Amino acid sequence: MGAPRASPAIQPKPSRNNPMSQKYENLVKLVNDVRDDVSKADAGNKAATARVRKSMMEIKNVAQDIRKEMLELRDAGPKP
Repeated sequence: MGAPRASPAIQPKPSRNNPMSQKYENLVKLVNDVRDDVSKADAGNKAATARVRKSMMEIKNVAQDIRKEMLELRDAGPKP
């Protein structure tokens, strides 16, 4: 068996001028941006592990914002 293949980068869809879409696109961009550092951290690069931890906190915060907005949309009910 060969070495495991890296999964292709997820490409965000074009923005629809919707704040939620923009936040989601930002989340996808953050995940894609940290890919190289994750590989470096797996290889033992300690500086990369610090960058990954910092990036993961930012990803967590953006994901939490999206989650809050989804709950607000759910609780607001259907629009007339």
